[in-house]
Amino acid sequence: MSKLARALALAAVWPAVGYAGGVQTLDPVEVVASRGSIVGGTESASEGTITGIQITTRPWLRPAELLETIPGLIVTQHSGDGKANQYFLRGFNLDHGTDFAVSVMGMPVNLPTHAHGQGYIDLNFLIPELVETIRYRKGPYSVLQGDFASAGSSAFEYRRLLDPFAEVTVGNHGYLRVLGAGAPAVGRGNLLIAAEGYHNDGPWDVPQDFRKGNAVLRYTQGTLAEGFDLTGTYYRAKWTATDQVAQRAIDSGLIGRFGSLDPTTGGDTERYSLSGQWGKQETNGSWQANAYAFAYRLNLFSNFTYALNDEVNGDQFEQSDRRRTWGGTLLRRIDAPVAGVPVQWLGGLQLRQDRIDPVGLYLTTARERLTTVRQDQVTQTQAAIFGEAAVQVQPWMSLVAGLRVDQMRVKVDSSLPENSGSDSQAIVQPKFTATFGPFRQTEFFVNWGQGYHSNDARGATIRVNPDPRDPEYLNPVDQVPLLVRTTGGELGARTTLIPGLQSALALWQLNLGSELVFVGDAGLTEPTRPSRRYGVEWTNYWTPAPGWVVDFDFSWSHARYTESAPEGDYIPGAIETTAQAGVLYDRGGPFFGGVRVRYFGARPLVEDNSVRSQASTIANLRLGWRPTQRVEVYLDVLNLFDTQVNDIEYWYESRLPGEAAAVLDRHIHPAEPRTVRLTLRANF
Repeated sequence: MSKLARALALAAVWPAVGYAGGVQTLDPVEVVASRGSIVGGTESASEGTITGIQITTRPWLRPAELLETIPGLIVTQHSGDGKANQYFLRGFNLDHGTDFAVSVMGMPVNLPTHAHGQGYIDLNFLIPELVETIRYRKGPYSVLQGDFASAGSSAFEYRRLLDPFAEVTVGNHGYLRVLGAGAPAVGRGNLLIAAEGYHNDGPWDVPQDFRKGNAVLRYTQGTLAEGFDLTGTYYRAKWTATDQVAQRAIDSGLIGRFGSLDPTTGGDTERYSLSGQWGKQETNGSWQANAYAFAYRLNLFSNFTYALNDEVNGDQFEQSDRRRTWGGTLLRRIDAPVAGVPVQWLGGLQLRQDRIDPVGLYLTTARERLTTVRQDQVTQTQAAIFGEAAVQVQPWMSLVAGLRVDQMRVKVDSSLPENSGSDSQAIVQPKFTATFGPFRQTEFFVNWGQGYHSNDARGATIRVNPDPRDPEYLNPVDQVPLLVRTTGGELGARTTLIPGLQSALALWQLNLGSELVFVGDAGLTEPTRPSRRYGVEWTNYWTPAPGWVVDFDFSWSHARYTESAPEGDYIPGAIETTAQAGVLYDRGGPFFGGVRVRYFGARPLVEDNSVRSQASTIANLRLGWRPTQRVEVYLDVLNLFDTQVNDIEYWYESRLPGEAAAVLDRHIHPAEPRTVRLTLRANF
């Protein structure tokens, strides 16, 4: 099988949105790679597969931090731990997921037309110990990528084989986690069973009392490429949140660094799902299919401006989301040479529908509803058809050309009849990839493609301002396009010329037709301008000796609006510089562990760059002891040097109780101080 054929076999079983995995189609030498596949296993310099030691020995504060195994991606938090994280990648403050697509066991995680943020990614239901692979791509270069994937995408696949184990973790700040899992043989397959219980108060003056329960039941036969799986999951969480706070409140002594300006913010969320994947290999190709259905709800209470709009009741608001989602994907790959030239053909269909009833925004005080800003019932349907042809032009050159067509239809029934309506839009996205090599164990890539992200359905049908706090309440407002085109390109190289070292370099650019954002906090669309981002990424993964992994990645991005305006052309929150480095060790003997350092560079907070966030550097440590193969003990020290930095910073107006007028100020959510956790694990 040619290198191109192996790469396409992987691609054929891994759509970025809708289904995941595919590692079983790789030759064993390619599975060994942990940060990016070796030469001959990818179609760009900025894609790869995370496996093995980088997952099992990585110290993490929150489950979503597994995404930081992806070079250049940063995960933070600006509220309570039960809320979706903040994500940063390739010049984006992705908010809660607008331009980064995630799937878990074939099920998409991003939620369109969400109560809090478009493309909302809540990964708190993820169980890191069950993760076998994380497959990632960047840029809109593949036909397998659809909505939310312009900056990148990732797919988590859980284990099919797992020796039974139980573990308990205790730590400071009221941390307790209990996990049990196993995958015994049942019939011709294996039945994965896992359950997790969790509690954490955090360092906050108002304990967050974050409680969650997680359960997974998964039956598998064979592999993802030749077999099937059926998975059920359940997740429930409650918490009290310390949202970002005004810096002046800390400086004046009104609250401490970990204090709260509203002790009743927080949330309650629940998610349960059923999904399945099926694969079949044939002599001249393969079939791949998946289907999923899940139900989700969220009640989120936030207060970011305190008393800016209502001096008596305060500015707390509730965002509520109830939805049922179903969908699936069918993919066909065929090997059919043309005039003696090897050609692989890919074709696929994709369908998803979200029924959201209701999605609402309410003004509240101490979690009691006072006023409805807007409440909507939304039906959102997305369909896609895509195809691709891969040609092995020469032994040293392959070309891939593809086309993807997406159509989205939305119907909104709003509490304000003027804001009800329907909309439909289609978008055609050509894609192209050229691969050259290998030359002296080095390959070169040229990638180009168009993609898109969807806007909130409510922004596409809105006609009047629904926010009673706004002086322009009920005034006409402009609608926004349902789909926004993105166009990206990349030049890259990947080499294994130095024994044991994989190194990749990518130069990239991405243009967005607009950065329109539906602001769930106000029920309105915030208009912004077209933008351009470009940058460089350098990734290194070194295995100097058996059991040892050393990795380092560096990324730099430049993000600007392309239409000038008096306020400036910088994009607030756009990430500029990141770097990560780590040393991990595990040979299966008595000792294992690792240390990681993450640098998160300063960012503009306003359009003229006159206010910038601080940079931060945080180190995490894991030290493990395995006295027998049945017992493991490991200690995690997170924020090893107890660095006082911020997870997130914003610049906006707020008013503290008692202040005469609004004040422009920095609003911060501090990074957690040094946190120590001890885990005892028993393997059976």
